[in-house]
This record gives sequence, structure tokens and C-alpha cells, in this order.
Amino acid sequence: MKNLKQPIRRIVSFLNNRDEDGGFWLPNIQRPFVWSEDQICRLFDSIMREYPLSTLLVWKTTNGIRRRKFIDNWKPTLKLSDFYVPEDQKKKCLVLDGQQRLQSLFIGLCGSYEGRELYFDITSGELSAPDDIKFRFAFKDKSVAQFPWIKFKELVFTTMRVREMRDKIAANSGREITPAETEKIEDHLNQIERTFKMDEAIAYQELDSIDNPNLYKEDDVVEIFIRANSGGTKLGKSDLLFSLLNASWEVADEKMEGLLESLNQHGFEFDRDFVLKSCLVLTGQGARYEVQKFRKPGVREGVEASWDAISRAMIDVLDFVRGKTFIQCDRALPSYLVLIPLMYLRYKYPEQWKVAKDIDTYLLRSLFAKAFSGQPDNLLDALVRKIDELGGFSLDEAFNVIRSQGRSLEITEQQLWHMGYGSDTIHLLFNLWYRSFNHTPAYVNNFPEIDHIFPQSVLRGLKVTNPETGRPVMRYREHDRNQLANCMLLTKGENGPGGKGATLPEDWFADKDDAYLDKHLIPKDKELWALDRFDDFILARMKLIKQRFQLLLVS
Repeated sequence: MKNLKQPIRRIVSFLNNRDEDGGFWLPNIQRPFVWSEDQICRLFDSIMREYPLSTLLVWKTTNGIRRRKFIDNWKPTLKLSDFYVPEDQKKKCLVLDGQQRLQSLFIGLCGSYEGRELYFDITSGELSAPDDIKFRFAFKDKSVAQFPWIKFKELVFTTMRVREMRDKIAANSGREITPAETEKIEDHLNQIERTFKMDEAIAYQELDSIDNPNLYKEDDVVEIFIRANSGGTKLGKSDLLFSLLNASWEVADEKMEGLLESLNQHGFEFDRDFVLKSCLVLTGQGARYEVQKFRKPGVREGVEASWDAISRAMIDVLDFVRGKTFIQCDRALPSYLVLIPLMYLRYKYPEQWKVAKDIDTYLLRSLFAKAFSGQPDNLLDALVRKIDELGGFSLDEAFNVIRSQGRSLEITEQQLWHMGYGSDTIHLLFNLWYRSFNHTPAYVNNFPEIDHIFPQSVLRGLKVTNPETGRPVMRYREHDRNQLANCMLLTKGENGPGGKGATLPEDWFADKDDAYLDKHLIPKDKELWALDRFDDFILARMKLIKQRFQLLLVS
């Protein structure tokens, strides 16, 4: 292993550049770039303050390793697959540790962040505490960047002498530069010359498989990568697991991107952790999420061989959820893990999936009671064993398994009344409540909506006199207005233009039949629909709601 050093400007010239000893590239086992604007700016501040940088780790090889380019113009919508480089047997250096730092330097010195380039406040640099920013950097649009903000890449890559650049900055400042500012500008330009151009500030260790072809094989390098990146919080577990999968599967990145795009197109937030955990369960490796499972012989190959079937199972289950429930987005799905047993059923027993009954009841009751909260790995394994034992799905057996794991499928009355407008669980409650609603209208914007029975705008306008101050105050606070007993589910047509809007219940319910009132659990005493009977209406409706969900409540 060689220990080498280079100036920052020099090392940046290696990135994506085949003419510089084969160039520096990113192996596909590397995770995506995750640093924020603030982290990038802090890195440049640290360099200007001459703080030491951690050592990089690179692998020099001629192997046909799957790799990608560093990104110069970064934006969050980019796909890693757009930066893949064709495999070849030419010399190259693959960065195993240090991607975030090198990628940040590349963006700041050679590219942009969401279309904005890195600027430096040439007059900053006052003394500050170690955790504070001393040298101010920011990503800015050229149209709004004015003195003292100077495009930083022009300072690093200029061929001008320091005094020439100093005079140019002063001439373009648009105002008179004080002697103190002139001195500071010159000091900073000298600092940039030293820290970015002259000092060998970047140290890296080089694993050389060209001079020593038998010393570092591909599997050895993957193991080195995992060990180098598993300390602290550098990589999440999904990154480590995926690095193992990606090392042996050429299109793992592309397949994962495609699956997540399909799962999340309707407002969900599935991630690699969930997909990889599901892969382990569906391929019979159990729910415990461990790196060593992907090291076991045959596991990675099994996931690759079954990927299309796994993907289809996950998508079909999500389609079922969206089609049969009011769970239409991430907000209404507090636990994604409840889906894994359903995905296993669809994957392992596709014919039984087609005829399974009460799937939506299992889903909604489990979510409603938070049966999969905490650490549910044992529960997931127990449900999978039961599905295998039955060769299919039984709601009663699934509920027995959940209860046998010490988890409840009921809630307390206090939990019930904590639900209200804007809460996550009210969606689940209304799924159980309004079972006859059409949850998949032809037009996506026609989804049912939760609305207030006594309109918010009207309740906010009601005032009472504060006995202490004698001033008028709002009679019904937000909690009173948004409580469960003042909420109902309406179709888009009922709640849209020309619909209920701010209509008071005494007018809205006036022409509704008993079936409509029963569906929404509305007290039939019409006197309670009057605005001045709001409190009495709430008490009466709470009784009806409690009766409706009595079987779900525990004392």
C-alpha cells in the first residue's frame, strides 16, 4: 500500500480524467452523494483554515470494474445510472473512501450545486470559535453575486499573479476599496495559493493491484470498502448491504432506481433499507437486517435471480393498498413493515394472493393499533412462518400471531380521541369507518377528503369574553375545531366547488336521508346541528363513534 500526497487543485484534475494516470472514478459500490450545501461550504472553510483532511483510500486496477463519473453539476433529480462509464481493462483509480469530500471539491471547483456556483466572501476571515464559520462560502447565481462575493473556481484556477488578481478584484468591485480590505484580499489570495495550489493537503492510500495483481482481488476490495466505511455514521446499513449486492450484480443500481421510482411515484417514500430488508424476507433469510447475510453463499445470487418477481410482488401489494384503502401517500402509512408479510404472500403464493380475504382488514387494524412499532423482526418472521404453514393467508391466524408476540390490535379510548384533522391515524380510522368509499377514482385529484362538519372559518369567528382581561378571545381553539368528532369524509364532489365548503350542518344535513346520517355517524336530533349546540353535538357524536368502534377499544 502506497501513501501519497497531492495539492487539492492537482487531485481535482484527476477526477474523470483518463489522461491523469487513468483518472479517479467512483466504483458502483459507492452510495450516492449526500452532502448538503452547508457541508460543502464548511469543507472549503476548513481547508482555508488549514485544518487537516482525512486520508482518502483508492484502488488502482486494470480490472473491468463497474464505475461512474464524479458529478460536476449536481442536482437532486440526477440518476447515478446517467454517470456510468463503460467497463474496460485500462488503468484506473477507484475511490473507496473519500467520495463525499472529493465530490464536494469537484462541485465547488469545477461545477455547480443545483445550478449555482460556489462563491467566496473575499472580505471574510475574522477570528471565530472553532465551530463557527471563519471563511464564508455560498452557492449563488451569477446574477445576484456582487462584491465581496467572488467566484471561487476563478481564484483557484487563475494564471494571474496574486497582485494582478487583487487589482482585478478591486477594479471590478464597483466601489472604493479601503487599504484594510486591499490587505485582506491579498492575504486571502495568498492563502488560496498555499492551501489549494501548493500544499500537498490531500493524502491518500493507494491499493495497487497493477504492481501487485494477486494482493487485492475484487472481493478483498469490497471487504476493505465496507470496513473503511462502516465506522461512525459514514454509511447506513443499506449502503453496506447494497455495496455487496452491487459488487456482483452489474445492473443493481439501475434496478434499484427503477423499483424505487415505481413504488414512490404516488407520494410514498420507500427506500433502499426497506427494499433490501424485504429481499431478505422474501428469499428466506429472515427479517433481521444484517450485513453478513449478504456475504452468505448464494444470497446475492438469489436476490439477483428473483429481482423481477420480488419487484412485481412489492408493486402489486402497493397497488392493492392504493386500490382498496384510503392510504394514498406516505403520510397515511405510518409503518411500511406491515406490508412485508403481504409481499411475501404475493411472492411465494401468488395464486393464494389472488383469493386471499380480509387483507385490507389485516393491514388497517395492524397499522391502526401500531402492531409493527418498535422492533418487529420476530413478528415478521412469525407471520412468514404462519403463511408457509397455511400455504396462504388467514386473518384470524395472522391476528393470533400478532397477539402471541405480545402486541395489541386494540387501542384505548384516549388514543381514539387524540385522532383528529391533520393526524396520520385519522386516515386509518376512516379506512375502517368508511369501507364502502371508492378510494380509487378515475382522476387522481378526486380522492376523498377529510372535512370539518362545523366549518373552521365559522368556529374561528366565535368569541367569548376573557373574565380576567375583559377582552374577546376565540371560543374554540384549534384542538376543539379539529377533534375527531368534528370530522367526516367527503367525496371530492361533495367538498369541491359548489359543495359543502363553509356550509353549517343544519343546512348541509337538511336534505340528507337516514342512510347518509348513519354512514357518517351524525346525531339525528336536528337541534344539535345548530351552531350554538356545537358542544352538545360533539358529545352526542362521540357516543356514536365509541359505539361504532367498541370492539377495537380496550378499557
